[in-house]
Amino acid sequence: MKDLTKYERARLLGARALQISQGAPILVKLDEAQLEAINFNPIEIAKLELEKDLIPLDIVRPMPKKAS
Repeated sequence: MKDLTKYERARLLGARALQISQGAPILVKLDEAQLEAINFNPIEIAKLELEKDLIPLDIVRPMPKKAS
């Protein structure tokens, strides 16, 4: 994934983990044994999705306005 600040990373992981905990489909392929190994933890699943660049969220960074 592109360079993220620690704040953007935390925001993405938190938002995606919330989606997963509320029933959103998991975008990374995990078998039952892998899910049990991470205890079905939505934050760990979101971390795996972030590592594989699969999180369907965008970061919008405001750009400074040009001086006239």
